[in-house]
Amino acid sequence: MKSGLKRSNAPIFWGLFGAGGMFSALFGPMLVFITGIAVPLGLMLPANTMSYAKMMAFAQNIIGKGFILAVIALFLWFAAHRIFHSLHEIGIHAGVGAKLLCYGSAFIATVISAVVLLSLGF
Repeated sequence: MKSGLKRSNAPIFWGLFGAGGMFSALFGPMLVFITGIAVPLGLMLPANTMSYAKMMAFAQNIIGKGFILAVIALFLWFAAHRIFHSLHEIGIHAGVGAKLLCYGSAFIATVISAVVLLSLGF
């Protein structure tokens, strides 16, 4: 007995979009403030907060790797989904090619980020 419903991969992309949107709303402003304002101007943080040695130590820690990968991957998937659905608003009816370009670039950049983070060692 077949049902007329077709399987869809949309929940996966909507989930990544939602997680990326929530993550960017909660952590994005904080990251912009810390990396773009507080550290360069010496506000509330020591001058060497983002020194190469400290940032490398953070990136070599498993928790740091996870946080960096989450920031990069979820921001990428959030942007890819928003761009894909924004194409319709500007008059481009997105097809398979647009889907492959948007989500494929997010996937490839996520994989490259994971490989680079794993190559930094522990």
